[in-house]
Amino acid sequence: MREDGQSDCCVLFACVEQGDERDPAGVAARTADEVMVRLERIGVDQVVVYPYAHLTPALSEPSVALAVLNALVASLDERGIDVKRAPFGWYKEFEMKGKGHPLADFSLGVCPHSIRDCDASCPFCHHPLHMAGLLEECDES
Repeated sequence: MREDGQSDCCVLFACVEQGDERDPAGVAARTADEVMVRLERIGVDQVVVYPYAHLTPALSEPSVALAVLNALVASLDERGIDVKRAPFGWYKEFEMKGKGHPLADFSLGVCPHSIRDCDASCPFCHHPLHMAGLLEECDES
């Protein structure tokens, strides 16, 4: 069994969803941008990208997920971040201790349809009628 570790880092539990297949490169780039903002706020320059499929019931195809995660790692590395990625698809065990301050935990959704954070107000990701209209629009192009 191979072991590795990282201290004083940000752990990104990440999954790639079916909707991200619309623009995988854009999702990876926007995710890196958003992660950089948060890293600056908490003063961290080390990241572990941890693929975690259990965050969504609508996973993308494995090849797309792998491409997005690899692009995210490469983008963070290019920006001077010391980044590691846990193996994709392996069963992993982890131990984690979090810092007790308000910026230690946060959730981030990156929308493949918008340049802003995705949340419950996103008309494409969280409203089935809008999503259906978007899919029809994609089929017509």
